[in-house]
Amino acid sequence: MTIRRRFLQTCSAAALPASLLPAAQAASPFSFILLGDLHYDSLSHHDLKWLDEHHAGDLSQIKNYSRLTTETMPGLFAAVKQRIAALKDSAAPPAFVLQVGDLVEGLCGSTELSVRQNREALAFVAQQQLGVPFVFTKGNHDVTGDGAVEAFDEVLRPFMEQETHKVDAAAARTQASHTMTCGEAQFAFFDAYDKASLEWLEAVAARRTARHFFVIIHPPVVPYGARASWHLYAGEKLKAQREKLLEVLGRQEAMVLGGHLHKYSALTRMAGGHSFTQLAVSSVVSALNQKPKDVLHGMDSYTGDQVNLEPKHAPETAQARRDIYAAERKVVTAFDYADTAGYAVVTVNGAQVEAAVHAGTQAEAFQTMKISV
Repeated sequence: MTIRRRFLQTCSAAALPASLLPAAQAASPFSFILLGDLHYDSLSHHDLKWLDEHHAGDLSQIKNYSRLTTETMPGLFAAVKQRIAALKDSAAPPAFVLQVGDLVEGLCGSTELSVRQNREALAFVAQQQLGVPFVFTKGNHDVTGDGAVEAFDEVLRPFMEQETHKVDAAAARTQASHTMTCGEAQFAFFDAYDKASLEWLEAVAARRTARHFFVIIHPPVVPYGARASWHLYAGEKLKAQREKLLEVLGRQEAMVLGGHLHKYSALTRMAGGHSFTQLAVSSVVSALNQKPKDVLHGMDSYTGDQVNLEPKHAPETAQARRDIYAAERKVVTAFDYADTAGYAVVTVNGAQVEAAVHAGTQAEAFQTMKISV
């Protein structure tokens, strides 16, 4: 059987639970590469006068992302391409690359510059010749800065639709919140910056028939690391939305994939009478042969002491962040964390979904875990 035929069988099976499919029609195992934030950037993408007037504090990170785009991002993608090639003849061939948002840095200052940044980012992805579709969700940086929203709609969203349809030809016309099906898994790409997304996700979940349910959300749903308040629907005013989201994810026994904090984390949380998992990765790679730092494992580490991982971050909110962990600790049942960046390989094989997380471009995974409930 050719690789092409194996790929089509993997991604075209009906979206029904395996128990309802005849054995001969059960979907084949597949894998996908999971990338975190990338922040593709170049100083030439920015109106420096606008930046100085509106986001002067971001110039240093823009310089850093611009450097990493040139120095380390090509190496990361070369490693990903090599991993894809190695997986093609495996029992779970790669179906696509999934990126969790902040594909670009944004903060360009005009529609023209934002369009240029987006087009150059997509050109970079195309030049890597990964051999599989490249799908992604919307991150906050993808729509930050004058002209960024317009540029997203002009450049990134059509690409999003094009790549989604390569995986699932039957997928509906793609907005930032959209779904696709591959084998026995449904993927719901959640626009964290649209107020209508929660209602949309409820409707998608109510119609779900796939065995596995992935929800791709750029910011964390469950807090981890020093920045405990940087999760979706944080704050008392959004408590009702947060509770509804948690209930949906729990009832669906979902697997949440995200980024935003530029750290690795894997955890399990109870909600809605069930449990869901959350896996976060970063792909802002500062060194290709890096070793994970600040490694935490187990519930003894899921405490307010996580705020000490970044002692300079908003010290005036340290106690409030500790309080968040005191509350979440009652419902979080498993926890892993590390300060590292790279990529993950997620494998969907029958009832089992596993992830192997790689630091930088290292061939050996530093952490492997089951992420299906």
